[in-house]
Amino acid sequence: MSETTLIATRESRLALWQAEHVRDLLAQRFGMAVGLLGMTTRGDQILDRTLAKAGGKGLFVKELETALEEGRAQLAVHSLKDVPMDLPDGFELAAVLEREDPRDAFVSPRHASLAELPRGASVGTSSLRRVVQLLAVRPDLDVQPLRGNLDTRLRKLDEGGFDAIVLAAAGLMRLGLAGRIASRFEPAAMLPCAGQGALGIEVRADASALRARLAQLTHRPTWLAVQAERAVSRALGGSCSMPLAAHARWQGDTLALQVALGHAQLLRAPLLRAQASAAVQTDAQARALGERAAQQLRDAGAATYLGAALAADAAD
Repeated sequence: MSETTLIATRESRLALWQAEHVRDLLAQRFGMAVGLLGMTTRGDQILDRTLAKAGGKGLFVKELETALEEGRAQLAVHSLKDVPMDLPDGFELAAVLEREDPRDAFVSPRHASLAELPRGASVGTSSLRRVVQLLAVRPDLDVQPLRGNLDTRLRKLDEGGFDAIVLAAAGLMRLGLAGRIASRFEPAAMLPCAGQGALGIEVRADASALRARLAQLTHRPTWLAVQAERAVSRALGGSCSMPLAAHARWQGDTLALQVALGHAQLLRAPLLRAQASAAVQTDAQARALGERAAQQLRDAGAATYLGAALAADAAD
């Protein structure tokens, strides 16, 4: 592999940081010559609708996959939370890197925490998962859609468009912006989405030599945790409009998984919650844990909630 390997990446500052991080890892570990192929995706272009209404987080991935398919790039780096639960035929996740802080961050120039916000305060977020969890804690808030890359969202906050916004802590930390975080939501208060804080590397399935090399970068504890998280969504149908949270953490050799499901249309409906744990060593055991948590949600009455999400998808 003496020729230059190209990474397909979005052109936002955070996406470029992530691609450069993987580029540097490949150079350090394997002596590879690696360049970047910057691209603008549909997810970056559509800013007047929520992600669910625009077509889901997969909008950040499709153009990058096209570049892989056409041979213009050999791998793509994603925030794993943006990667659909089932990849198209011909593509595989070759590696998942060690997770950064998976928590959500409360960002505000005037208020230290969600509890300190006055009644009716405006909070911006792009995520339906965050909306239902915010309203479960503070139904008095005015939660508004907020799209754009991380810098755009921070600018809208600074310009006075919101009293606070909620972002992934990992992105802020990676860009040296941890000082913007007023407080972090513990998972008990707001569960992250599947894969939050982790980076995934996608390749063509037929790139066997590259896949084998990239697999050496995988952080096995993170890989198993996100396998369990992603299995929950896969088991429930993976709707774009499904406000689902799933977070797994290690307790010794045991993986403890917590999940929460909100209603896609009745945003103040009670959240359905479930938790499961098991000793996990293999991918199959991780997926089985996620499927068990998904079944607990179904047993708790998730069918109505899932139907609402599917109806919302159809309406869009």
